[in-house]
Amino acid sequence: MNNGNGLDLRTAMLLIVGGFGTYIAFLYPAVGIALLVGISVMTLLHLLLK
Repeated sequence: MNNGNGLDLRTAMLLIVGGFGTYIAFLYPAVGIALLVGISVMTLLHLLLK
């Protein structure tokens, strides 16, 4: 849908969620470590199942 004129909805949502996750990880480091592990596992599974 994006023809190069800006952000599409998916990219904007990823930026918003990423910013929120970073803010939570900054306030609560233990939650940040758990988020990092969860994202790492999901990324690894995504790459392996491709």
